[in-house]
Amino acid sequence: MELRHLRYFIAVADELHFSRAAERLGISQPPLSQQIRDLEAQLGLRLLRRTNRRVELTDAGRVYLDAARDIIARVDEAGDMARRAERGDIGELHVGFTQSTPLIERFPRAVRAFREAYPAVRLVLKEHNTLQQIERLLEGTQQVGLIRGTNLPPPLVARKLVDDPLVAVLRADHPLAKGRKPRVRVEQLAEEHFVVFSRNAGTGVAAQVQQMCRNAGFAPRVAQEAGESATMVGLVAAGLGVAVLPESMRHVHVTGVAYVPIDSPDAASALHLVHRRADTSPLVKAFMALMLKA
Repeated sequence: MELRHLRYFIAVADELHFSRAAERLGISQPPLSQQIRDLEAQLGLRLLRRTNRRVELTDAGRVYLDAARDIIARVDEAGDMARRAERGDIGELHVGFTQSTPLIERFPRAVRAFREAYPAVRLVLKEHNTLQQIERLLEGTQQVGLIRGTNLPPPLVARKLVDDPLVAVLRADHPLAKGRKPRVRVEQLAEEHFVVFSRNAGTGVAAQVQQMCRNAGFAPRVAQEAGESATMVGLVAAGLGVAVLPESMRHVHVTGVAYVPIDSPDAASALHLVHRRADTSPLVKAFMALMLKA
């Protein structure tokens, strides 16, 4: 049995006339009559009563007509949904982001714009560190990532979204935090104790800070490790040391903490949009376009 058998039967049932049904379908009457006979033979029952003057549905034909209409409607709906998915009108998009990403203004703007433009798309947002996102992108459980650092495996490609410089996070009473518009040189932090990301935190910032200190001629003296940037700010407030974090963390207001710009070209931490190089999903393209223009 094929879908055309159902479409032919529905046309005859609607018209109750083989000639009119054949005209509606754009075929001649003899093939239509044969297709209906084939359908009845496959079912082993009569769907239509034919006389010289009229065509009537049998009881079985009336029941079968309702089911046939439902099947055709579902098939048409499935095709429509597939076409909408191909255009990117529906579906599901998984986006990962680092802890500081929502603090960058364009992120909430872009998410809001995407929800308005694609209301039928389920947007799944999950916070993961950089290494976790790279792993999820490679295994296909995430389609777009917002990460720091671009040391990526070949299957992934990155586009810079925004520059988010690194700043020194100091206690407000620290000598380097005083002054009208204080700025810090990296070498001025050489004798400080550092609050840093733990080794398993998987952040791109950790490697940048290490490199920045090496370029200034010293290795940071680690006093405390933490897994989250907000925790690091709290530990600085508690007097455990200084930290170096993205400037966007200024939006985390902790009493007694100052965010001081670092006067060095190394103090850079760009946020990048990342996706699989082979991913041609229209949803990925749409989300990235909105992020880049937000």
